[in-house]
Amino acid sequence: MYIRFNSSQSVEIAVPDERVPIQHYLRQPKRLVNALVDRTRTQQLSDDCFRLKMRPLQFMMLSIQPTVDMRVWAQSDGTINLESVACEILGVDYINDRFALNLKGQLAAHQSSGITYLKGKADLEVQVELPPPFWLTPKAILEATGNGLLKSVLLSVKQRLMYQLLLDYRQWANSEIEVISSDIPQILSLEG
Repeated sequence: MYIRFNSSQSVEIAVPDERVPIQHYLRQPKRLVNALVDRTRTQQLSDDCFRLKMRPLQFMMLSIQPTVDMRVWAQSDGTINLESVACEILGVDYINDRFALNLKGQLAAHQSSGITYLKGKADLEVQVELPPPFWLTPKAILEATGNGLLKSVLLSVKQRLMYQLLLDYRQWANSEIEVISSDIPQILSLEG
């Protein structure tokens, strides 16, 4: 039985003022990925592609652990885009052979009344052929359970984004100012 689950999540976060605008921070996809996912569960495959090993998820009587390859890139205006390019389900070959995950998201900085906001949206869709034991379960129950699971995944990413991303941005902005400040005496001595 093939079934489709989907969920969407939007976010709007007020960004505290720092000396370095958040658009500069957003042009570094690796920082964003590290802020969103625990570094111990992330592997960089290329400049803009990352493998994310998710925590095990419970779907009714199944325990699955998705590993998702994500392409994350920044546009010149600082808008971050992300999309899944591959997925593997660890532990259940039947599901892995019959599983498709599609994640698309975008995050961008916007100004309104002198305040900078990060606005974003993520859409997650999973298509899977469930094994025979699930065929006796009403489709409405399977869909409600699957949609709820995807919603909880996106909600946990949103919560981490709202806290960890702003914390990392603040630390990065302060370190950038320190680097610039430490370079000024060297530049002045070269000019003299």
